Amino acid sequence: MAFSLESQPELCLQAVETYGSPLYLYDADRMEFQYKRLTKAFEGLPVRFNYACKALSNQAVLKLFHELGAGLDTVSIQEVKLGLLAGFEPKQIIFTPNSVGFQEFLEAVELGVVINIDNISILEQFGDRFGADYPISIRINPHIMAGGNANISTGHIDSKFGISIHQMRHVERVVQKTGLEVEGLHMHTGSDILDTEVFLQGADVLLSYAGLFPRLKFVDFGSGFKVPYHPDDLETDIEALAQGLKHRMADFYRDYGKEVELWFEPGKFLVSEAGKFLTRVNVVKHTTATVFAGVDSGFHHLIRPMLYRANHFIENLSHREGPKRIYTVVGMICETDTFASDIPLNQVHEGDILMFYNAGAYGFEMSMNYNARLRPAEVMIKNGKLQRIRKREVFEDLLRNQILD
Repeated sequence: MAFSLESQPELCLQAVETYGSPLYLYDADRMEFQYKRLTKAFEGLPVRFNYACKALSNQAVLKLFHELGAGLDTVSIQEVKLGLLAGFEPKQIIFTPNSVGFQEFLEAVELGVVINIDNISILEQFGDRFGADYPISIRINPHIMAGGNANISTGHIDSKFGISIHQMRHVERVVQKTGLEVEGLHMHTGSDILDTEVFLQGADVLLSYAGLFPRLKFVDFGSGFKVPYHPDDLETDIEALAQGLKHRMADFYRDYGKEVELWFEPGKFLVSEAGKFLTRVNVVKHTTATVFAGVDSGFHHLIRPMLYRANHFIENLSHREGPKRIYTVVGMICETDTFASDIPLNQVHEGDILMFYNAGAYGFEMSMNYNARLRPAEVMIKNGKLQRIRKREVFEDLLRNQILD
């Protein structure tokens, strides 16, 4: 199933012809495949997968995962509201913000979602305000360096996320003083975790502190599963991870005295490979040292290569056969704006369509209007048919919230 849209080049080209370029294109079948792969791997455990919607929050995608039986992981009150609009029940949504004001937590209480607190200041305020009246979850920082890039590693000692495991005595005092009802314990160490042993190490840390809270309903291991970024790339061995956790949970249940649910928060794992980003080559430019393929997009639409040095496999969809040449693929933004340097592509001509793989996660979500450029449309392939799920922006969208005298 990996790189599934590559078997549908005509449909991809049809999408560009119909909806223009650049264009985000998503495969609903691939999303469903990834979700079912997770549920199958963890069969036999009381498990819940909360789709991390910061990866891709379009209503069509949220509704798809709701239909599949997923819960929802959110990091802002706006994402909570998007989830409710898509049909999720409040208790199917976990809210895990960081560095937000207390007012946002009060809004979350009004909406009735599961609240996950990651700092002692908010924990104290929440406890003083609600006591045992509104159960909460606590996010800990296990002090484990994990993830494919420093910007997406969230569980190390210098991270802003979570409450340090060295502060758990303080947490105990707050809980005892305020009467807080702790129903969940949570961690998330980072993204693009390849080594399952690192993930299991974090799970061991989390479970070692679970005994401090006798009325837990769930333990949440976050996510961070690595997906392949090119045909020969490696990925997290989900099945091996599931087996490792099954053994650990059996021991934990015996010691804890009851079963609790396992929660996970996959985002990229569910939607990354399902997404392709299609661009048109505006110009092929030869310099003394480099041949540039300049496309009708830039980091304002796909910032991950510039921000994270992410490697997005690129294919010349217009010419899938023939001789390969070396190109540096760049955007049209007035900055250094490089998607990939010195990569082999089937010979590129002006007007060709280049397809970027793994664009389902954090592609459109991190897009912007820099240089007053417009954001693309989003299209989903579902049941073999193209379905537009977001209109392409027009010039008037740039002025929508401006005050014009």
